[in-house]
Amino acid sequence: MSSHHNGHLNKVTLGGLLVTLGIIYGDIGTSPLYVMKAIVGDAPIDSTNVLGGISAIFWTLTLQTTIKYVILTLRADNKGEGGIFSLYTLVRRTKFKWLLVPAIIGGSALLADGIITPPISVSAAVEGLKVFNAELNTVPIVIAIIFALFVMQQFGTKFLGKFFGPIMLIWFLMLGILGVANLFGNLCVLKALNPYYAINLVLNHKEGIFILGAVFLCTTGAEALYSDLGHCGKQNIRVSWIFVKAMLVLNYFGQGAWLIAHEGQKLDGGNPFYSIMPTSFVIVGVIIATSAAIIASQALISGSFTLINEAMRLNLWPKVRVKYPTDLKGQLYIPSLNWFLLAGCIGVVLYFRESSNMEAAYGLAIVLCMLMTTTLLNFYMHMKRYNKLFIYITITVYLIIELSFMIANLSKFTHGGWITLLIASGLMAIMTIWFLAKRIRNRYVDVVNLADHQQKLVDLSHDESIPKYATHLIYMTSANNPNEIEQKVLYSILQKRPKRADIYWFVHVDVMDEPYRMDYKVKHIVPDDIIRVDFRLGFRVAPRVNLMFRKVVEDLVKNGEVDITSRYESLNKNNIIGDFKFVVIEKFLSFDNELPFFQKVILNSYEVLKHLSLSEARAFGLDSSSVKVEQFPMIISPAKDLNLHRIY
Repeated sequence: MSSHHNGHLNKVTLGGLLVTLGIIYGDIGTSPLYVMKAIVGDAPIDSTNVLGGISAIFWTLTLQTTIKYVILTLRADNKGEGGIFSLYTLVRRTKFKWLLVPAIIGGSALLADGIITPPISVSAAVEGLKVFNAELNTVPIVIAIIFALFVMQQFGTKFLGKFFGPIMLIWFLMLGILGVANLFGNLCVLKALNPYYAINLVLNHKEGIFILGAVFLCTTGAEALYSDLGHCGKQNIRVSWIFVKAMLVLNYFGQGAWLIAHEGQKLDGGNPFYSIMPTSFVIVGVIIATSAAIIASQALISGSFTLINEAMRLNLWPKVRVKYPTDLKGQLYIPSLNWFLLAGCIGVVLYFRESSNMEAAYGLAIVLCMLMTTTLLNFYMHMKRYNKLFIYITITVYLIIELSFMIANLSKFTHGGWITLLIASGLMAIMTIWFLAKRIRNRYVDVVNLADHQQKLVDLSHDESIPKYATHLIYMTSANNPNEIEQKVLYSILQKRPKRADIYWFVHVDVMDEPYRMDYKVKHIVPDDIIRVDFRLGFRVAPRVNLMFRKVVEDLVKNGEVDITSRYESLNKNNIIGDFKFVVIEKFLSFDNELPFFQKVILNSYEVLKHLSLSEARAFGLDSSSVKVEQFPMIISPAKDLNLHRIY
């Protein structure tokens, strides 16, 4: 299925290119709204700074966005899917287990810095209205737009999505036309194509390193571009990027020409993006810019949902509710994350109030994500046996570039960059705790050989002295080996309360490194008595076990492999289907444990997170009416013998 899907995506079509414009380039495409304004700042316009800044923008878009991401990183696709977690699933098969660390850091940083993307894009767009009224308070307008955008998520964006491509096409054409119109007024700005001006700015200008922090804003969307690979395919991205980059560069150069023509003046809160427009066009420009900013925000929100969904499949995030508001492939909605992002975005708007203040905080976390992608890309290229000299030169160049951006962005820490780093640290802590706790708990799973106990299950199934519990009794099992079963499952069936059933089913879900794989395998351990079903699902497929199991049973009945008719005589003769009951066993940390301090902290934190997350039954998509949840104490480190004496 995935190969067919990928083949379709890699066909370059006009429709595919239009969709790509609407999905991929929201973040990077709206950067002209604030980048040149951030470079100039409150100081008088200096042509040296402007030329150096534009030169740095051009070469950043060329080296960082075009070569690193569009040409090189897009090669690291996992069955057509991209993003830092997809890249991690490709390299985690290597012997370097610590590669999970950059994946966690990168994923957390991308999610955290994303909280500032909708506020800065929408604020910068709406602030164009200040051309008519410099005292206008844009905060309520920005909050209203962001609030409406997040409320809309629960209904899906299938209808609005049809307009994203055409609107972004209009946006990029507007960028290019405005840029060309101003560029002809001062063609000397084309000197900035020479990398000398960028190098001179960084090395010789006293503000050069800080201006580099503003320049970095032009490429913050490159990581999101890679994450959205699966929606459009690499060929559509590569072809459309030629047009997008041309329009972006023209607009930056146009803004630069206007700035140089006003050398020595101050912006005084103005924005060169709107200054290059004819006054009569500003209202139209604000509407188009705000529409583009909303689309950029939508791309970020959808990307965040995908990121957390992948983290759950990779056992890096607590199970949370996932909904599918439309039938579009890959579109999902995570309510808890949606409202968290909304709160974060509104908090950012209220704290910074203006886009110029947000510029000072934006980019610090995303450069961290880019460094982590470079780290994983290094191992991917080694795994794919790229030329070693090419690998060393490439990775060295990008480490130098990104470390330079990191140093430049560190100055933003006290200006609000600490907010995104604090959020990123919190997300990293959650992922780390969840992963380590799962590893500790799995280490102590007591698994036994099923062959040693299957006769007991068969005997129980035919023991009419015990009331029947269900016709079909289904247990979720984490045992990877189909010949094994957890001790707790046997305890539940044989001892906790003997559960007699006509057929015992053991269901196992295995998350694969491919994104959209959906396979299953059936093993008849004891024909018509014990059956095991193994689902092999991609890391982007929701484990809707209730629906999937029903489909498996239908296939087995169709093939004559199982009879699901009720075994009760009165129901059987009327050909009525027997009942199905799922049993999910949730482990809790027993008080009878004496754990080392670190394990105690991790496992106790895990228990808190688990209480806030979905139950195992709901996480597996099981209907509550047919599910029995049992609690099972987990004893990892039993307490030592008690010094207890009997007295008489």
